[in-house]
Amino acid sequence: MVSMDSLVRVEGLKKYFPVRRGLIGSLFSRGGIFIRAVDDVSFDIASGETLGLIGESGSGKTTVGRLLVRLLEPTEGRIFFDGEDITLLSGKELRERRRKFQIIFQDPMASLCPHMKIGEAVRHPLVIHGIGTEREQKNKVLKMLERMGLSPPDAFYDKYPHELSGGQRQRVVIARALILRPKFVVADEPLSMLDVSVRAKLLELMIELKRELNLTYLFITHDLSTAKYICDKIAVMYLGKIVEFGRLRDLYLYPAHPYTKALLSAIPVPDVKAKRGEILLSGEIPNPIDLPSGCRFHPRCPSAKEECLVKEPEMREVSSEHWVACHFPLV
Repeated sequence: MVSMDSLVRVEGLKKYFPVRRGLIGSLFSRGGIFIRAVDDVSFDIASGETLGLIGESGSGKTTVGRLLVRLLEPTEGRIFFDGEDITLLSGKELRERRRKFQIIFQDPMASLCPHMKIGEAVRHPLVIHGIGTEREQKNKVLKMLERMGLSPPDAFYDKYPHELSGGQRQRVVIARALILRPKFVVADEPLSMLDVSVRAKLLELMIELKRELNLTYLFITHDLSTAKYICDKIAVMYLGKIVEFGRLRDLYLYPAHPYTKALLSAIPVPDVKAKRGEILLSGEIPNPIDLPSGCRFHPRCPSAKEECLVKEPEMREVSSEHWVACHFPLV
């Protein structure tokens, strides 16, 4: 799962969030209580590759993305970018590296300042890093807006976010992330807030930009049907852990983990016969404060056995470049 010559490499990454307790709870409980949002995650992304990080809400996907661009501090583990350990960087050193890795947020209305005009918002990263004169910065912004399909760009430069449609706002967020010409982009559910027709156009745009700018993506989504159009590899996440990792084709045709099979079963298909052998999940993802014993998926797994209740499965390779954390894999 981890290669030494990757653009992005993650080793044993953990992020635990402490849970605040009331006075009585603090008096009668020893030690801290934590949400294990990311719990010992390792993977790599090669240059020019797109890794899809898949899972339900609460699985830890967004936390991984924010850790990779250092918006959150890891509890443990290391993050390597272009061969350099960026885990302990701070201040000026971290700010300089941030030109090379950026993030596209899920909700453009939450990530764009409502009092800042579109041109200012996209230009802001250039100002922070002192790139070009004011005139040069504006020209860069206009070219980027036009490339995003916001044409004529002058008409959008002085508008505010609330004056744009949802799809246009998301194009602005993408423009802001790419204005520094980064090597690596975390795309955190970039299409989930949009209508289906708009999603298709933006997905096509992201694929085109990947080729043009030689981008490397971490594409975070809960939608496997979208991931298959842009991803080269897939990492399936459940309750803070990666439970399956492999090439796109392998995971779609030969899912080895019951959770992956269940996610694939949720994709609508016109042919009812094609849904034979599907796995339907019961219940919701457990509370991350009180994790299940053994395999974290066993309370919802239709084929769980005694071993699954007491022993946590380790990652093992079931075929070339195809890994799974399951005592009884499906392949």
